[in-house]
Amino acid sequence: MRFDELGLSEAVLEAVSESGYENPTPIQAQAIPLILANRDVIGASQTGTGKTAAFALPSLSKIQPLGKPQILVLEPTRELADQVAEQFLHYGKNTGCKVALLYGGVGHGKQDEQLKAGADIVVATPGRLIDHFYRGTMRFKDLKILILDEVDRMLDMGFLPQVRKIINICPWNNEEQTRQTLFFSATMPPVIQGFAEWCLTEPASVEIARREVASTVSHAFFPVSITQRDELLLGILEKTDYQSLMIFTRTRKEADVITSLLQTQTAIGEKVTVMHSDIRQNDRMKALKGFKEGAYKILVATDVAARGIDISDVSHVINYRVPENAEDYVHRIGRTGRAEKEGDAFTILTADELEFAQSVEGFINQKIERKKLEGFDYKYTALLDTEPQKPIRKPKRGGGRRRR
Repeated sequence: MRFDELGLSEAVLEAVSESGYENPTPIQAQAIPLILANRDVIGASQTGTGKTAAFALPSLSKIQPLGKPQILVLEPTRELADQVAEQFLHYGKNTGCKVALLYGGVGHGKQDEQLKAGADIVVATPGRLIDHFYRGTMRFKDLKILILDEVDRMLDMGFLPQVRKIINICPWNNEEQTRQTLFFSATMPPVIQGFAEWCLTEPASVEIARREVASTVSHAFFPVSITQRDELLLGILEKTDYQSLMIFTRTRKEADVITSLLQTQTAIGEKVTVMHSDIRQNDRMKALKGFKEGAYKILVATDVAARGIDISDVSHVINYRVPENAEDYVHRIGRTGRAEKEGDAFTILTADELEFAQSVEGFINQKIERKKLEGFDYKYTALLDTEPQKPIRKPKRGGGRRRR
């Protein structure tokens, strides 16, 4: 199937063609016709499957410039909101529709100007959107399409009460007006399932490979002693031919420590940057932009960068520790092997994380190869034993018959 067979508007098709795309991904091929047919949609799809375009392309095809918000997209983080706004701007550049981007941590001035200029599409985080509503700068009465993206992440971050409040402000389906609602989430725990039933009307479901990982990604665990984790990380980087590489850590402090280590201990220290929630918003956006454009070759990040951030052409992902949540592994390695390109996912494994590693293998239904780094001076750890150890037999009590 081709994009020009899906029923998209000529203005949107022109932008898609200029981007070099001809064939939709599975979620795009399934979701776009449903959205164009005015159906409410529940989309379950992991990172890297083309989810944003799956809702942006048909939504843009359904509106004309009005100078009032017609499409509202809710995102859990500023980075995601920025990324989605970029895609609406890109695919809608021939439609005449304007985009406003609303998120916290920055002043209201530029956002007020975008709304006053007549934004047809609003991409926002929940807190800042409610703020604009109370300030009278955001109006909902002309809203036609409401898009809830990364809903499971919103649940994790405690945003569902705010999202529920926003939905109540939006027009509901009635005789005078019909609001289409699109609901996208990588996972669907019961609380989100119930939330979807409340805010959607007879939705169609589209589910694409929620637990599968891209077949183009090669996985490896690198067992090592706990005391050699940093040393092994430096060794892997030295012997890996990478174009762009992401290193994921569990904590913000750990991300800062690793960044400092790489900046002082590697030949490309000036090409290393860091991204986590303690860093100022402007600096986070600069780090992300610099990494996308190639100014930085290594991005060290917490999971704030794992979910949904559109960073293409990442050749390698390294987990400094095994993720405690197996699902986070899928989101992290979703940064590489995108759009059918090959990628490598390396995970440093220590003895205290063995259960987490087994959970990851069970979650993706795949045994991950254990590898040793050639030439690395390993200290002993039982994880490096390739042969199963023989059981130690307890000596028999009594030592046999006594001689008289």
